Amino acid sequence: MILLAATVCSIGFLMSFENHMIFYPTRYPVGRWDFAHLPQPPVGQTISIEDVYFAAEDGVCLNGWLAAPSAAKADADALPTLLWFHGNAGNLSDRYEMLIGLVNLSARVLLIDYRGYGRSEGRPSEKGLYLDARAAWRCLTEEHGIAPERIVIFGKSLGGAPAIDLATHVRPAGLIVQSSFTSIPDMAARVFPIVPRFLVMTKMDSLSKIRGIHVPKLFIHSPADEVVPYDMGRRLYDAAPEPKTFYTVAGAPHNETWIVGGKAYWDAIREFVSSAVHQSL
Repeated sequence: MILLAATVCSIGFLMSFENHMIFYPTRYPVGRWDFAHLPQPPVGQTISIEDVYFAAEDGVCLNGWLAAPSAAKADADALPTLLWFHGNAGNLSDRYEMLIGLVNLSARVLLIDYRGYGRSEGRPSEKGLYLDARAAWRCLTEEHGIAPERIVIFGKSLGGAPAIDLATHVRPAGLIVQSSFTSIPDMAARVFPIVPRFLVMTKMDSLSKIRGIHVPKLFIHSPADEVVPYDMGRRLYDAAPEPKTFYTVAGAPHNETWIVGGKAYWDAIREFVSSAVHQSL
């Protein structure tokens, strides 16, 4: 009886704090927000970053960074655009170095903070993240006039869920899913096996949704990922319809895929984005 009571109490505790165990936002002013004091890109690789604000359907105000190569390097209107959804911790300012890497693929990038992160209002939730993703899409296509045929959606880790959900509602040029999971109940079963799956309220069922996405897809994952199991990335890939590509980065911890992957990693993304946009136009 004591063991049963302890188990029931543990499950109740985990259910009460479910959102806190999924989302780890850092709110403004914590972070790196002064562009003048951020690390500068390598010589000859200057970028411009614009603070953008836009509203979700439920009225929540969201913040993002819209970055592009400097006007001297390229005509931004002719560039492919990456709509990037980050992982579950920190805020967009923690992704500055990778943002530089993506822009230097000769791409424009919109990196957003979900509700409750950084300067974005509200509190994060599964439904809220889906609304945030759709608002970011409208920001690009309606407010900035970017053609859907030039947009590639990119979701990393937790960001894979809103990226995949968004791609079921719109038609981008392509979709990149990096180091992401099949569903939250699947992740919970790995981390908290005592919790019955039906009690996990947050679903983020990317495995079911990916089956209906027919644009070109690139899946990136590492067997050394210590947070999201590599087999989940493979299961997403296996469930997805063609066209699709799986790119393995050997020996990369969850948050160091782009660092360990190096030039070959960036080349894989560049080639995918170029091909997807070319096919879409």
